[in-house]
Order: sequence, then structure tokens, then C-alpha cells
Amino acid sequence: MSDDAVIISRKRDIATLRLNRPAKYNALNQDLLDRLHGAAAELAFDDDVRAVVLTGEGKAFCAGGDLKEINEDEPDQPGRAFWRLAGRFHEAVKELRAMAKPTIAAINGPAAGGGFSLALACDLRVMSDAAFLKIGYIANGLSIDGGGSFSLPRLVGMGRAMEIAFLDEKISAERALEIGLVNRVASADELDNVAHELANRLAEMPTGALGRAKRLFNASFQNTLERQLELEREAIAEAGNSDEGREGMNAFLEKREPQYR
Repeated sequence: MSDDAVIISRKRDIATLRLNRPAKYNALNQDLLDRLHGAAAELAFDDDVRAVVLTGEGKAFCAGGDLKEINEDEPDQPGRAFWRLAGRFHEAVKELRAMAKPTIAAINGPAAGGGFSLALACDLRVMSDAAFLKIGYIANGLSIDGGGSFSLPRLVGMGRAMEIAFLDEKISAERALEIGLVNRVASADELDNVAHELANRLAEMPTGALGRAKRLFNASFQNTLERQLELEREAIAEAGNSDEGREGMNAFLEKREPQYR
């Protein structure tokens, strides 16, 4: 196993990003976030990659920020270390959210604090039945980062987001599926297969069309209806002129399955 804090592997046109600090439960530090940001940017521009899976090495998906390292770095004013770390974390989150191809979090173990936020930054989530989610921040006297305050209420509604943040209870895979935090639950042994089956299904679909849908959904919460309609108009015109759009329309008219891959 590589010593790199984030490992990229590829199988056909599906890439896997693996957080690789298992002894620290894949806690976020500057090195890991630098590598995650760089890896996400690399895959965003790799036309051979059609879907991305994000997971963790070892027992955890991600335990959040490395509080021990933060405290050692700035023992008198740890806020300085949080400021630097959150800045890099947010750059990585923005890369994942802006990536014009689908991302899937394969939550293999506990996802807490920043790990919870990182999972929510992905487009879809598949969770092991042995894993749990925990927001973590407020119980530790801290504040939510990594886009968690943006993603959480959009997924579950404001009232439930407040409950999750304030009570800071462990959320089982079954409960996470029930309230819409994850899209699939799998046994621990089958998690990787289920995540990659989902990634493969997405890779069979038109990547450009998926990217446009993602871009429109991301923009929808800050736009008026009029602005969103204009963006939709621009996107469908762009899609209609694309190779994917032409293949999809021709397949429909010819009564055959389209071939995008």
C-alpha cells in the first residue's frame, strides 16, 4: 500500500479516491487535503474518467479534522490552524462539487465531523451497514465546515438538520437511508461492489448530460426561477449540439439503445 495520504486507482473509466491515513481513521490534515484537492482537480480534467468513487482505507471513512495535529500546530491559538485547514478543505469540496461527472461516497466506516461533510459533498452516497454518521462539531465546541451547513439542510430539511447538529447522535446506516442522507446501504463485504456497480451504471450514461444536471442543481438554490430557466435553456441548447445529444436523439428515433461509453 502506498504511503500517499490519498491514493488514486482506475478500473476502466471509473476512478477511486482512497483516503489513506488508516492509523488516524483518515483524519484530515494539510497533506491529505492537499492531495485530495489535487486528485479531484486531476480527475475533473481527465476525459477518460466517467465516474469517481471516494472511500477510506481501513476501518473508517473519515474521522474529520486531525484535532491532535491541529492542537500541536497552534497550541495557543488553534483557531489559526483551523483557518488554514478549513481553507484547504473547502478548496477540495469545491472541486468535488464542480466536477462535471458523478461522484459517489462509499462510506466504509465512521464518517464524523469533516468526514460527514465530505461524504455530503459527493453526489451520491453508499453506506456500509456497519458504518455510522456523526456530525461531531458542536459536541466538541466547534463549528461546522466542509460545506456541511450547506448540504445537510438541503438533503433533510432545516428542522432535521438542526436536530442532527444539536443532538449530535450517531446515525446508523438504516436511519441515514430512511431520512435521505444516503442513497444505498450495503453489507460491509459488498460495499465496494455496490458502489462500483452504481458507478458503472453512471459511466454508461452520457457524462456531459450528468454534468449539466449537476451544474443546474448546484445553481438552483441561489437563483430566481427566471435565471434558472435561462440556464436550463442554455444547457439544453448546448446538449442538443453535443455528440451525446445527437446520439441520444438518433437512438430514440431509431428505436435502439444509445451508446455513450
